[in-house]
Amino acid sequence: MGNIIKAAPEQVFGYFEQLSLIPRGSGNMVAISDYCMEFAKAHGLDAIRDEANNVIIFKGGTAGYEGAEPIILQGHLDMVCQKDEGHEIDFERDGLDIYVDGDYVKAHGTTLGADNGIAVAMILAILDSKEIPHPPIEAVFTTDEEVGMIGATAMDMDNLNGKRMINIDSEDPGVVTVSCAGGSDFKMTVPLKRETICGDCVTLTIRGLRGGHSGVEINSGRVNANLLMGRMLNHIARRFDFHVISVDGGDKGNAIPVSCRAKIVTGDGAAVAKALCDYADIIKEEIAAREGGFEFACERECARECDAIVSPETGKLVHLLLCAPNGVVEMSAEIENLVETSLNLGILKTEADNITLLFALRSNKTSALAFLEEKLYCFAGWVECSVETGGHYPPWEYNEGSTLQELYAEKYAERFGGKPAIEAIHAGLECGVFASRIPGFDCISIGPEMHDIHTTKERLSISSTAAIYDIILRVLKELK
Repeated sequence: MGNIIKAAPEQVFGYFEQLSLIPRGSGNMVAISDYCMEFAKAHGLDAIRDEANNVIIFKGGTAGYEGAEPIILQGHLDMVCQKDEGHEIDFERDGLDIYVDGDYVKAHGTTLGADNGIAVAMILAILDSKEIPHPPIEAVFTTDEEVGMIGATAMDMDNLNGKRMINIDSEDPGVVTVSCAGGSDFKMTVPLKRETICGDCVTLTIRGLRGGHSGVEINSGRVNANLLMGRMLNHIARRFDFHVISVDGGDKGNAIPVSCRAKIVTGDGAAVAKALCDYADIIKEEIAAREGGFEFACERECARECDAIVSPETGKLVHLLLCAPNGVVEMSAEIENLVETSLNLGILKTEADNITLLFALRSNKTSALAFLEEKLYCFAGWVECSVETGGHYPPWEYNEGSTLQELYAEKYAERFGGKPAIEAIHAGLECGVFASRIPGFDCISIGPEMHDIHTTKERLSISSTAAIYDIILRVLKELK
């Protein structure tokens, strides 16, 4: 491969092409980490590589900038590896087959890896140049971001002197991201006792809901299938006796579940099934404007023996699902239309002797996230269960006095003639890990235009890459 992308800035796209030849799916970080260390050696630059294969490359300031405060330029080395059905590639060994289609760079049959390869390429081009004026640079390349920010979490931040950072891991060139959510997982495991019950077995299935990312779509009115099942079970509990056999829905804590299935045993399956279907018709009309694909199915098997949850615990389980907190908890008072705190009941899973409820918690404020966990502990105390928390990652709180944000907006206006949008996201970025460990931290997250990342339709705008790179260089020139 060579010179496929015949566009400026040539060094940026040259490095991007080189990166595309290196297998670098999450968990396969040795080769790309080797490449970064070899780059540093070839350019006479000091570098550190840690056990997580993170790499930090140091470059002194150019003439007149030697004593300036360092700037951290940061991107992650891993990519999400997806391929079209039938496409032949071994992501552990093979590079990507990239090509140009008009203003876009794409890959034949696979993800492109512009998330976050273009950040790495931009930073390498800056480190390579002898002509770009800049303060001392600490180039930070983290590993395994796509599978839980593993590299950033493992990094020793004491190796960094900079307190200002440009993270190049966003996909909208018109937006400067200035805050992101932190989060955690909260798992409740409810023990169950069973007994043999003879009756009609009824299977309830909810499907066809829209679902979505629990950070991005949590305030979009999308219905959580697990909570909807609790509503339906509660409805029939007011009229019929039944025992729950199982309730299962969702497979990812951070995804709004699109389906849920419950099995119950009751003395009059025909009447219960009719009541459920009638109520499903009411719900369908209620949510039609936001959940047009909602479907409900009810299947009945006549009298047989079932291994079911005992009566008192069935009642507790139904009430637990009915009352489980979910969705938006608090909107931000500082940033318009930003969800500040939320939670999502992403997984319900029934085993022989327990049922697990897994919530994904998010907040853009550390204290609010801690308080949400406290509330769930209180909720869990209402029913006999065990609780586990994990998967904690810190938020990146909004810094109203950010000088880096102001400078970038100024240089953006010089380039485009207008100010960028200043936004926060209710999802995680590595910026939160750095902000939690570096006192007085000032950071922005920016990036060129990309579409359909993490899919085989992923594409990167060539002209947008050139524009964002130019703005970064303008910012560096001002950081004396």
